[in-house]
Amino acid sequence: MTLDDVLTPLDAALPELEALYIDLHRHPELSFAETRTAAELARRLERDGYEVHTGIAGTGVLGVLRNGEGPTVQLRADIDGLPVEEKTGLSYASTERGTDEHGTDVPVMHACGHDMHATWLSGAAALLAKGRDTWSGTLLVVFQPGEESAGGASAMVRDGLFDIAGTPDVVFGQHLVPGPAGWVLTRPGVIMAATDTLRITLYGRGGHGSRPETTVDPAVLAASVVLKLQTIVSREIAATDSAVVTVGSLHVGTASNVIADDAVLEVNIRSFDQAVRERVLAAVERIVNGEAATAGAPKAPEIVRSGSYPITENDEAANNALAEVFLAHFGPEVTMPAPLITGSEDFSEFGRAAGAPSVFWLVGGFDPETVITAMTEGRFERDIPSNHSPRFAPVLHPTLRTGIETLVAAALSRLAHPGVA
Repeated sequence: MTLDDVLTPLDAALPELEALYIDLHRHPELSFAETRTAAELARRLERDGYEVHTGIAGTGVLGVLRNGEGPTVQLRADIDGLPVEEKTGLSYASTERGTDEHGTDVPVMHACGHDMHATWLSGAAALLAKGRDTWSGTLLVVFQPGEESAGGASAMVRDGLFDIAGTPDVVFGQHLVPGPAGWVLTRPGVIMAATDTLRITLYGRGGHGSRPETTVDPAVLAASVVLKLQTIVSREIAATDSAVVTVGSLHVGTASNVIADDAVLEVNIRSFDQAVRERVLAAVERIVNGEAATAGAPKAPEIVRSGSYPITENDEAANNALAEVFLAHFGPEVTMPAPLITGSEDFSEFGRAAGAPSVFWLVGGFDPETVITAMTEGRFERDIPSNHSPRFAPVLHPTLRTGIETLVAAALSRLAHPGVA
């Protein structure tokens, strides 16, 4: 079989790929600052015979392998780390630091698996280049910056990604999750939530804490807004729908005897349906303005959308076809339906911009016995570190192999095969 032929060199390549993963894990970089990471990934693409384009959206990398007539297939991996201090205890744990968007010095860690994503794609790209006599078409290998800042995918598109090599006929991507290593999970339709992050400034009128009657207290206003926002899900969203509204940050005042002029809230909203998403956003705006008016605020609130991820929705036909490929290759013991994920991704921006179907799936990366025991005993949420945890540490094997094989299988499922009717 073509897939088996292309995967034959993988055993010999695994030690080098393990070294790449460890190197990337040791040296994470924040969103749009992935210069070292991008340079190493670009170097490997050049070694493997790809036409390489760097600097897309700052630190994005595109490898193009033109191999005759046939479909154009895009494979994507994100490459940025997070401002998290690593606490895994690994011998190759990160001690790196970086400067965040506010100019603050912060620790940096690959706490979401993007180091594994990059290694998977680098390994798959090498195998597909070596096995180019088994397929024809064009392969686009995209290493995307800035996924954690919600802007990397759209930034690459705006910066001319598809002008370089044309638009893909299909877009594939995957994510490491704290499930059993070796498991592959797919889902037709919606698989991950949309996210909207709002920065809300409530304006009051400051003064002395001893004379509240001369003020409009933004602390009281903020408290009212926080409580009222929680009624959106409980009283405005149908029980058959779902959404999450979280006030993750609230800042007001500087001293106990000073009533401040304003309060700032950071609000995070998650939803799986565009109509629900719009309804929640409209409700937030209505409540914030209504509470401010009720309090007698001297100025209308300011609501700024500071971040946004789209709903990640798989093309049903493309997903189901790929699920069959995975089932045939990996077997039913480890190939199964994915749950709805309340986390978010900007991967679907590529398919939307290209007007092409896209499929995003999940790959487990933690010790199977530990995970299954925790699930069985109802301790999964407590015992298994989630993405973004400072203790997020996938096992290297078989995680490395599985993620490379899924990408190769996905690409070959859509590329043309010379000599095959």
